[in-house]
Amino acid sequence: MKVIFVCTGNTCRSPMAEGYLKSKLIGGLTVYSRGFCIDGIPVSENSVNACKEYGIDISSHRSKPLVRADLDADMFICMSQGHKNALLSINIPEDKITVLGGGIPDPYDGDMQIYLDCRDSIFKEIDLLIDSGLFTGFKIEEIKRRHIPSIAKLEKECFTQGWSQNAIAESFAAGTRFFVAEKSSKVIGYIGISTVCDEGYITNVAVFPKYRNMGVATLLIDRCFRLAKEKSLKFVSLEVRPSNTNALRLYEKLGFVCEGKRKDFYQMPKEDAYIMTRRFTSL
Repeated sequence: MKVIFVCTGNTCRSPMAEGYLKSKLIGGLTVYSRGFCIDGIPVSENSVNACKEYGIDISSHRSKPLVRADLDADMFICMSQGHKNALLSINIPEDKITVLGGGIPDPYDGDMQIYLDCRDSIFKEIDLLIDSGLFTGFKIEEIKRRHIPSIAKLEKECFTQGWSQNAIAESFAAGTRFFVAEKSSKVIGYIGISTVCDEGYITNVAVFPKYRNMGVATLLIDRCFRLAKEKSLKFVSLEVRPSNTNALRLYEKLGFVCEGKRKDFYQMPKEDAYIMTRRFTSL
């Protein structure tokens, strides 16, 4: 899927949106940003600094106008109704156009706080689009009790000692936060995270085999990272088998670092666990 963010000058809002969506590492998604009138202008310094707080580097961006070669995009996400009208005037089908959050005010010539507020609005609205399944075909949401039987089935399929329905329900009642990925109202993956003071511990992350390598686990973990930011957690940690090389590669790609080992943590078969931790800096 080819997605293009559109704003007026392509120096503030759309570059921040492009950088953020790219940072989600969604497979099969190519992301660009364009403007209507300026070519080759550096991205605004305030936009660069606002994104830097999230570890996103957009400093090399230069403005680019929308050209004929861009018109084959699958989706155009613009920052105002005026931008949508301009896209409609060049015969972009309306069903390909989304106005982000109903409209994002232009921070141009504003102070740093205005840019931070703009960034936060853009990032929040993109998160909502991700959770809705717009880019992936599957939704991310907090679990409801109706999801518990499906999660127990997933546990049984993925783990030799999977959690039972009762164990999941008890953990849910005790305050563990669970998120599910759903496709056509069917649970295809889930993640659980418990928080203690300013620490987060992922209990399990699992995806049905036929839905692996589709970015499901990546976005479930990202949802936990968003929770970590909401709750100002210092870190999120999890355990993984050293033999699970696919999971290790994924966790390392998402910024986890091995910070220890638990002896004989797993049974059937018996194996140590690596303690993988992703630490956060305060925003």
